[in-house]
Amino acid sequence: PLEMSAKKPVPFLRQVVPVRKKVQRDPRFDDLSGEYKPEIFMKTYSFLDSIKKQEKEMVQKQLKKCRNMEQKEKLQRLLNRMTQQEQAQKKQQKLRERELSLKRQQRELAKQGKKPFFLKKSEKRKLELAEKYTELKRSGKLESFLNKKRKRNAIKDKRHLPPQKNL
Repeated sequence: PLEMSAKKPVPFLRQVVPVRKKVQRDPRFDDLSGEYKPEIFMKTYSFLDSIKKQEKEMVQKQLKKCRNMEQKEKLQRLLNRMTQQEQAQKKQQKLRERELSLKRQQRELAKQGKKPFFLKKSEKRKLELAEKYTELKRSGKLESFLNKKRKRNAIKDKRHLPPQKNL
């Protein structure tokens, strides 16, 4: 320990040995963790999909056997959450594949000597909407989707109109 003079009064909070402060680091923003590449991540953790599938089947079996309403409701919520996560993952994968195909097309055009053309966000959205339209038409749910959209737009329009006085 550090030797101190006996003639001076000792400070109230004396630090005898300097303590090294722990440096906390967040792997999401730290360079030491490397760069995030979704393709590599999906390949590395692809085994989780099969585990999730098994868990989902197990929950479905439990839901069929369950008699307690409270427990049944809990299991139903869990099952819904699992299916929603699965759908979100599929949607994200589709989006990633679409972006990769666009990149490949741009590379091919660049190899041919043409100037690369990058789509704007609005144009990407239009392409996505067109794809959704064809998907709905193929599955036969287009009419119900358009009806819902019309109702939603009608409610929005009513909200923006000035209030009418009944006379």
